Amino acid sequence: MMARGLLRRHGGGHAAVSNLELFFDLVYVFAITQISQFVRAHLSLAGLAEASLLFLAIWWAWIYTTWATNWANPDTVPVRLMLVFAMLASLVMASVLPRAFDGHGDGHALVFALTYCGLQLGRNLFMVWAMARDYPSGSRNLLRIAVWFAISAPLWLAGAVVATRGHQFALWGAALAIEYTGPFAYFRVPGLGRSTAADWDISGSHMAERAALFVLIALGEGIVVTGAAFAEGVPDMARALAFLACFASSVLMWWIYFDVGAERGARHITHSDEVGRIARNAYTYLHMPIIAGVVATAVADALLMAQPGAAASPALIAASGGGLIAYLASVAMFKRTSSPLGNPPLSHLVGLALLVALIAAAPVVHWAAIGFTASCDGVLLVVVVWEWGSFHGGWRERFRRRVDKRAMAR
Repeated sequence: MMARGLLRRHGGGHAAVSNLELFFDLVYVFAITQISQFVRAHLSLAGLAEASLLFLAIWWAWIYTTWATNWANPDTVPVRLMLVFAMLASLVMASVLPRAFDGHGDGHALVFALTYCGLQLGRNLFMVWAMARDYPSGSRNLLRIAVWFAISAPLWLAGAVVATRGHQFALWGAALAIEYTGPFAYFRVPGLGRSTAADWDISGSHMAERAALFVLIALGEGIVVTGAAFAEGVPDMARALAFLACFASSVLMWWIYFDVGAERGARHITHSDEVGRIARNAYTYLHMPIIAGVVATAVADALLMAQPGAAASPALIAASGGGLIAYLASVAMFKRTSSPLGNPPLSHLVGLALLVALIAAAPVVHWAAIGFTASCDGVLLVVVVWEWGSFHGGWRERFRRRVDKRAMAR
């Protein structure tokens, strides 16, 4: 049931992505860039852990706004004002993100925590009000979600004012653990009950399109990094080859996600009777490692473009190889959710094995930076050609016919 006024009328059907939502996403182009730069400035296990926590917060802010705009009508003034508020809060978060763990004298950690909590609570309380008249069960659902964010808010604020970086990480990690547990606990709240499948009557096509657009945002980070680095340096042979290798990575990752996965996933969620469950599992959770993998490869691109003629550093191998493993594994699991057989693509599993082999060979091969990146591109190309031939070239059917013909001849 979708109602009048402040809510869309999609009734679980198609809901177009509005220009305002695309405008809102521009902030997250900046946010992804900030996370990438944070990783490059903190090339250590501790830095990676902190970057992961900040990424989880940024993703959680974006995905909950996406859920809200699945219901809210962006053509109404109150909804537009809510999105403008969310956009401003997101911009402030992204601006202070690089120094969110740099101590508390300058207040960056507190600003990050306040804007994050204000965004999550303010948007959800707005949706409680917006849904109250025409969609009371949805209003109660958003109230439960707001309660969960209210429970985690003191941990965010406490982490912003504690004396040590380790305590800050622990408190903010605990806050995110509470928030990420909420959907699996169906946001159970004493006195308000728990959410049900009926509370998640969203537009599946809208959710699929929004997630695909975020993948494009993340891929765009790699393009920007590569282009900017190439423009700043001398266009010699090493730099040109590095530029081509980075560009090829972006194109191949785009192909792997969009050629089969995005469209098939959109059809699956659109025609499913369990839209809410698929939106939670396949889009809210599984797309996190997809985006994280793309961000990691953007970091690897920056490292390569900085020293295109050097040997592959452990940081570059970890960012490029590890990022592609996270990306390929999560895309495989995403495609598994819409597979008729319920299996991940074999091409992706082979690609994962090859990537692991490339990383394992590093102590023996002593990769050059361009050589390692080009080898990773070669693995992605194998995945692309294999999957394209399997789904578009009819290889599987021709192979089955050949086997049947041989069996009949015997």
